[in-house]
Amino acid sequence: MSDFTSNFWEIYISGITLVGIVACLILLVITGKMKATTAADNTTGHVWDGDLREMNNPLPRWWSYMFVFTVIFSLVYLVLYPGLGSYQGTLGWSSAKLHADEVAKGNAEIAPIYAKFMSMKPEDVAKDAQAMAIGERLYGNNCAQCHASDARGNKGFPNLTDGDWLHGGTPEKIKETITGGRIGNMPPMAAAVGSAEDVKNVAQYVLSLSGSPHDSARAALGQEKFAVCAACHGADGKGMQAVGSANLTDNIWLHGFGEKAIIEMVNNGKVNVMPAQAERLTEAQIHVLTSYIWGLSNK
Repeated sequence: MSDFTSNFWEIYISGITLVGIVACLILLVITGKMKATTAADNTTGHVWDGDLREMNNPLPRWWSYMFVFTVIFSLVYLVLYPGLGSYQGTLGWSSAKLHADEVAKGNAEIAPIYAKFMSMKPEDVAKDAQAMAIGERLYGNNCAQCHASDARGNKGFPNLTDGDWLHGGTPEKIKETITGGRIGNMPPMAAAVGSAEDVKNVAQYVLSLSGSPHDSARAALGQEKFAVCAACHGADGKGMQAVGSANLTDNIWLHGFGEKAIIEMVNNGKVNVMPAQAERLTEAQIHVLTSYIWGLSNK
């Protein structure tokens, strides 16, 4: 870990950079003063194609001056711009600052377009073709990586088109999720449930709640043990949006279907993270994106 907390590497790289620049200048001076052994006619003795002889002429002055200028330019550049470890340069330029400035400029240019949407309810924004075209692009750039381009999700990433919402599907809840993100935590429950057989029985009972194929005898045995799970998923297994617990009765399986998947979940638990977008998107963009996502399941 010392590699990540000490300043050794920035000093090392800075040193190599400066030594390399100075070495190029020294090499130019040394080679300019060296005298090669030549014949009386100033040739080196190398002959090609019978009569093509190599002369020992010095480099053109313009070439040497250009080389020196390049060395000077590189030193001036390293003073003005970041290039030597953590040194920020006298101009204070950085790619992060440049990106932030360009984003701010872009947001300012499109602010008038978003202004009219901010005065509208999400349900009304969802009916506006221009807003939905913008929302589709916002979704593609910020959400599709996890929830898929068609918003139908992937394993571990919710489907946004089916009306099944862990924390609620109202525009207010969707905006809350986009803005602040979510952290879902299903703790390992094997020890609380009991033995491995008890866990299997609970898994069968969970399958029975959604009418999925199951072992009815094991399900009956697992019903009593399900009381441990009911604290979050409710006695009826329909979940609690207040804590973001899944509905176990609707046959929608976020992390996989079947006894094996359920047993793995009970034994190991699961932590899911939906990153907050407040620092990446403006309030107006979140408003339009909320309307777009709400519209996906409320067509």
